[in-house]
Amino acid sequence: MSNHSTDIVIIGAGPVGLFTIFEAGMLKLNCHVVDALDFVGGQCAALYPEKPIYDIPGHPNILAENLVKNLEEQAAPFSPTYHLGQNVEKVEKSGEGWKVTTSKDTIIETKTIIIAAGCGAFGPNRPPLDDIEKYEGKSIFYMVGKREDLRDKDVVIAGGGDSAVDWVLALEGIAKTISIVHRRAKFRCAPGSHDKLQELAKQGKVELVTPFQLDSLDGDNGQLESVTVKDLGGDTRTLKADILLPFFGLAMELGPIANWGLNLNKNLIEVDQSTLQTSAGGIFAVGDICTYPNKLKLILNGFAEAAMACHSARKLIYPDEELHFEYSTTKGVPG
Repeated sequence: MSNHSTDIVIIGAGPVGLFTIFEAGMLKLNCHVVDALDFVGGQCAALYPEKPIYDIPGHPNILAENLVKNLEEQAAPFSPTYHLGQNVEKVEKSGEGWKVTTSKDTIIETKTIIIAAGCGAFGPNRPPLDDIEKYEGKSIFYMVGKREDLRDKDVVIAGGGDSAVDWVLALEGIAKTISIVHRRAKFRCAPGSHDKLQELAKQGKVELVTPFQLDSLDGDNGQLESVTVKDLGGDTRTLKADILLPFFGLAMELGPIANWGLNLNKNLIEVDQSTLQTSAGGIFAVGDICTYPNKLKLILNGFAEAAMACHSARKLIYPDEELHFEYSTTKGVPG
């Protein structure tokens, strides 16, 4: 058991959590950061490190892993303490602050808490295919570590959302063949990505297999040889496949957060939009895990929420001290 004391406990070390460290540091607030993963970066690091992200201001595109690396470097001058590979199991009121206890019996006395846990605990939605477990981790993957691992492979991607389409675009020119299977002819992705997908299909670089759904797998000793798909009329097709990438979204749960007495709305934490404070004084939520009227689930929105939450937290920590805020261009950061 280890005991600590800090100004802010940040729950979640994804991109928004990492930027929260920076914003807190600029206000001279100390942070401890807890995350269930053994590394920082959240979903960006765990699920799609080599996927390009296009909506970060100042970066026409940046790989998820590079964004995480930059955010970690940006936070480093403020010397955050990371508690990785552990969940926050209990949050209890302690004096004017809170006591946080993790699954590794780490105890942190803190004045405020900022929940930046993304979508909470997450895992992939698995397609209901017979014997799928025989291939998982060998030729069926729910995340892609390195694109080079798929070079010259026959790849079947299943799904119709941004993740599926983005990986089609990312693997073009690397995979030997790419087929994308979707139960509808229309894809639910960004318009620009949809246009690129259709252009690749016209050029014969990608095969659009619609409207079809995954039906069965064929292979030996964990290595796929083909994937059979079926349309709504029951007709089937067989696609050659070394690799299957099913992207049917994530199964998300709040986990222990659901038991902390916060106001919830469909597995999201309700906050005051002006302060990002939850129904519990001194506990804030930012990023995808929080909700308020007209909320936009964009990473840049999460960054702005992080700044607002830190300013709100500072007012609670130092209620009698007026903040003379300075821009980073004039204030700078610790050397």
